[in-house]
Amino acid sequence: MDNWRSKLTYDPIPLLGSASNEAIRFQVSCDLFDENLGSAKHLWELKEAKRLLSKQQANGSWRYPNPKLDIRSSKGYDQVETFRNLAILVEKYLLDRAHPAIERAAEFMFECQTEEGDFRGVYWNQYTPNYSAAFMELLIKAGYHKDSRIKLGLEWLLSIRQDDGAWAIPFRSFNLSIKECMVHSEPVPPIKNKPYSHMVTGVVLRAFAAHPKYKEQLYVRKAAELLASSIFKADSYSDRKAPEYWTRFSFPFWFTDLLSALDTLSKLGLSVEHPQIQEGVDWFIEKQKSHGLWNLKLVRGGGDRSQNLWVNLVVCRTLKRLLS
Repeated sequence: MDNWRSKLTYDPIPLLGSASNEAIRFQVSCDLFDENLGSAKHLWELKEAKRLLSKQQANGSWRYPNPKLDIRSSKGYDQVETFRNLAILVEKYLLDRAHPAIERAAEFMFECQTEEGDFRGVYWNQYTPNYSAAFMELLIKAGYHKDSRIKLGLEWLLSIRQDDGAWAIPFRSFNLSIKECMVHSEPVPPIKNKPYSHMVTGVVLRAFAAHPKYKEQLYVRKAAELLASSIFKADSYSDRKAPEYWTRFSFPFWFTDLLSALDTLSKLGLSVEHPQIQEGVDWFIEKQKSHGLWNLKLVRGGGDRSQNLWVNLVVCRTLKRLLS
């Protein structure tokens, strides 16, 4: 048995490896057994992937159903819906820029990028380091890591860090709500001596962790140490403040939870030598069921009947990285 599996109480592979979902079985073979199965393009033809692709608009976006325009504009909502569907296609079905739908979606996203480098519209005209980074993470994974627009966006993220070296939503540093920001024609700059938000920092670091060059930078490592030190603690700001949000999970990742944080930190080279990373790993080991898998509190499942198996796959992938 692999070293990481031997450190668990039960073996998760029998149930996970026998999943009826072909995309899950493919990633189990590639990621947990290091098998070279060649191209993933056959996953692009699976029913769920084709269903999502059929709903793409001509401009590359996906239309958000029933937007509440007192929170954000229609285009802002379409950014969120495009991010949601792009994440499923890239993370679950492994589509990349070789597929024309991904090219169209990427160009829609890049049209929302400002000259400064951020992606704007989800929070009206306000800076969104979390969504800007989340969009870039997917674009990097889809093959855009060498694109100059990605470099511009990552450099913008570095420019807007708090003084402590990590990130917060700038208008939250003024204790403003999204609706209060609607009256501001220009983005509110951050109060940089305010503390970082681990919710925001965890999302931002996912973009850096996905990039082959930026992931090696010392300032990224410093922010990763801050994120690790925040595990199971309350956030400094009102968004998802309570510690209980650490154990509410989704895949593809959206906000910061224990799994997304451990996944990111392990990609950035942090290990279980960090006591709070070890605490997070211990949490998963303790929560494992006798059948080998985890029954976790899931959010944003999107109606996918395999959602728990997807989250379990990422748990195994992360534990393998940390325990091998």
